[in-house]
Amino acid sequence: MPHRPKVIIGNWKMNKTIAETKSFVAGLALAAKESAFQIGLAVPFTMIDTAAKTAEGTVIRIGAQNVADRDEGPYTGEVSPKMIQDAGASFALIGHSERRRYFREDDAIVNRKIKGVLKIGVQPVCCIGETQEERQSGQAYSILKRQLLHGLDGLEKEDVASLIIAYEPVWAIGSHQVATPEIAQETHAFCRSVIKEKWGQQVADRLVIQYGGSVNPMNAAALLAEPDIDGLLIGNASLSLEAFTNIVLLHV
Repeated sequence: MPHRPKVIIGNWKMNKTIAETKSFVAGLALAAKESAFQIGLAVPFTMIDTAAKTAEGTVIRIGAQNVADRDEGPYTGEVSPKMIQDAGASFALIGHSERRRYFREDDAIVNRKIKGVLKIGVQPVCCIGETQEERQSGQAYSILKRQLLHGLDGLEKEDVASLIIAYEPVWAIGSHQVATPEIAQETHAFCRSVIKEKWGQQVADRLVIQYGGSVNPMNAAALLAEPDIDGLLIGNASLSLEAFTNIVLLHV
């Protein structure tokens, strides 16, 4: 089996203050020294600078939860790829289901954002996932294939191999209804097969695919033990230093 790093990313969503960020990152840095995983935190825009400075000299990477699909210009309230990089972000979540659902972001917008951050050397974490209705009606794989092919349209092999895919079934996010390791593994393997078909075996072998959706210290190890699950994108459990630390210190 190809060797891929295991990557754990916490997504704070719209939570925490600057003071809380300093305390959390400082505490996480102690645990990170003993972790076998690559560790990242996707924090609100207002905390990127603080988090990045606190994480300096540690293995913790700081990222943004979103980014604009434009480089600059008259787009009030938007934050560009160059801006998040300047603040200290080395990666960006793109296409999270909450962005797709609440802010009507489609695959074309996701594609522009991915290309925008790649252009300046920020790593995209491309989020994909199906709803409960889509899974129950047998459309899950067609939805995921569309999100992958349209979201990554026009990318060269090296670009695809360098990003992260985060599979987050919409029905599992914040619902305490986590996908079983078997379902998650099967879906990750399918996603990897889509990448293989379009960009080749070598790219598929190198691509990191994370699982996200109601991950906690009790189910994380079983998910990480699956061969095609290369890490976790963690929401609620990443808000607790104790819970997040328990996950990053797992041995799998």
